[in-house]
Parts: sequence; structure tokens; C-alpha cells
Amino acid sequence: MSPLTLAQMVGGDGPSPFLPGLLMLGIIGIFYFIVIRPQQAKEREKDEFRSKLKKGDEVVAVGGLYGRVVDIKGQIVSLELAPNVRVRVERRSIEPLAARPAKAEEKESAS
Repeated sequence: MSPLTLAQMVGGDGPSPFLPGLLMLGIIGIFYFIVIRPQQAKEREKDEFRSKLKKGDEVVAVGGLYGRVVDIKGQIVSLELAPNVRVRVERRSIEPLAARPAKAEEKESAS
């Protein structure tokens, strides 16, 4: 008999049959805490911002349109992009305006 056949007949201690399942659960757990949970927190912050939206707030719409909130009617928000240029967008397409680094550049050029 070959050594392989003898090893199979003995039925030695192999890896646990639960090990692949535990590894998969571990990977899913890591994925949840690294990717999904932070994304949910960011979405919660955006929803809070959208619920507190008021006239005069500077925002950016999904299409990259920067503007100032002029009017809010339910889920429709009117943005003024430039003097006498207004667009209407859905409230959920609006995100808070990130800090503009251009202000620092303006200070440097004014000096």
C-alpha cells in the first residue's frame, strides 16, 4: 500500500470543518467595520445637513454645481449659481460645501 492510502485510512487530524466558515465571517466582519459602517456615518451626516438646510447656505449639487440656496419647497431646492441664474434640484442631490482652499490663495495674492 502506498503511504497516501495509509494516511487516508488512518483518518488523521485534519483542519476543522468550521474553519472556512469562521474565516468568511471574519472577513465579512472586517469589511463591515472598514467600509460599510463609515459610509453609513457619512450618509447620516449628509442627511442631517439636508434636513437643516436654509436660505443663504452655500452648497454643491451632485453635478458639481456650486450655489447658494434661494428657496426651499419640500424636496425641491432652488440654487442661485450666479446673479439671475437659478436652477432647481432635489434636496437629496445637495451636499455640504467643503472648505475652499481658494480663500487661502486669495489672502496670499492680496498680500
